[in-house]
Amino acid sequence: MRSNNHGYSVSLLSSLCVASIIVFLMVSGHFCDLMSFSASNSSQYSVPLLELQEKLIKDNQVSAIHSTTSNTTTRNVIRNIPRNIKTRSKQSREQEMEQGLARARASISRAVASKRSLSSTLKSNHYVPSGLVYRNPIAFYQSYMEMERRFKVHVYSEGESPLTHDGPCKDIYSIEGRFIHEMEQGLGAAGRFKTKDPHRAHVHFMPFSVTWMVKYLYEPNSYNLTPLRQFVSDYVRVISTKYPFWNRTHGADHFMLACHDWGPHASQGNPFLYNTSIRVLCNANTSEGFNPQKDVSLPEIHLYGGNVSVKLLTPPPANASRPYLAFFAGGVHGPIRPILLNHWKNVDNDLQVYEYLPKELDYYSFMLQSKFCLCPSGHEVASPRIVEAIYAQCVPVILSQDYVLPFSDVLKWEEFSIQVDVSDIPMLKKLLSAVPEERYRRLKEGVRVVRRHFVSNHPPERFDVFHMILHSVWLRRINVKLD
Repeated sequence: MRSNNHGYSVSLLSSLCVASIIVFLMVSGHFCDLMSFSASNSSQYSVPLLELQEKLIKDNQVSAIHSTTSNTTTRNVIRNIPRNIKTRSKQSREQEMEQGLARARASISRAVASKRSLSSTLKSNHYVPSGLVYRNPIAFYQSYMEMERRFKVHVYSEGESPLTHDGPCKDIYSIEGRFIHEMEQGLGAAGRFKTKDPHRAHVHFMPFSVTWMVKYLYEPNSYNLTPLRQFVSDYVRVISTKYPFWNRTHGADHFMLACHDWGPHASQGNPFLYNTSIRVLCNANTSEGFNPQKDVSLPEIHLYGGNVSVKLLTPPPANASRPYLAFFAGGVHGPIRPILLNHWKNVDNDLQVYEYLPKELDYYSFMLQSKFCLCPSGHEVASPRIVEAIYAQCVPVILSQDYVLPFSDVLKWEEFSIQVDVSDIPMLKKLLSAVPEERYRRLKEGVRVVRRHFVSNHPPERFDVFHMILHSVWLRRINVKLD
């Protein structure tokens, strides 16, 4: 009789285990359409982020994805499972982190599905994303909240200044130095993201400065970028030898940041860095290897003397006169600017187009008096004029090719800028003049709304450019597309 009872118990336990597996599959099957995972790169040096997650999450992990059906059935079955079956084996830190990211994805999914009003649940002093400039303001806000709650960044301590732990803060590549310094110092709101324990980090930051590499390692006019690639190669070799994190994921949970035009070239120093790691780049050119599924487009911000011009700190009121249709002043370099200057330099008073602005005229005054600011690419795709135009509440006109615009995971650039094909530059005045006044006002209002996302504060403030950069990295770490 005892043996029969034993057989019956084994049978019961087996049935319960099977039922648990079935419930697990039912719960984990409800992925929201919000989720969009990266496809595998054919390169032998590429490891998809999804593969990273699968490597770290084991089969016995409980799914955190929300199910809209069978919740009662799930609770009842689990409640009836004996305590010794419900007990999970101890998870590694990596598994716990990945489980937390799964909960974050589920939270974003639930927020989108509920379509709840954010403004009714928050205090009046909290910024709430809203309006047409956002692809999905509810998803963005929930993702941002999850980032603030969970996201941890480890900054490698290896290397010495100035090539590492330092960067420019007072020139055209200011955003490179500003981000490195904020991550290093961890002041204010930035402090919540930095962790000294690399085992708790979701991503690892390599704080080298490509701009300073060009300054200290590059031989002028040699066009030899080997010293830059060699430095990056050596840096990756050091951290991969000293720590287990790079080798564990082939760099998929590592990121670098560079605003210099040669940032993509420097990243070629290690093939996994180039193909697998998250590269945060101003030179976000898809024709030169930029991959928007894993890489991040970085806005180019020119801070003269380290500060924004006083004239741009407080833009004029919405009803201020803007007598000029469009404005541009800049040097002739790259393939697009010669076309622009050839057709419009000193041709039409409505389109104030200069090669170099005469000394008696003020650059920012023209921006503040123009409805549209022309932002043609130079040698590379990015231009600081885009951010300057946003500061001046002058609608940016993007004249570029193969350029992935900053924060386009979240922002709908067509709601606060105009993109003109290079082939249409001869028709520029006709195209801009044809913009209805109602649409122009909507575009200008969109520029006003997104301005906070392009401002560099010290210490950083919520939703500013520092946080938007981190949020872009966060999105790639959790593999979520906010559409």
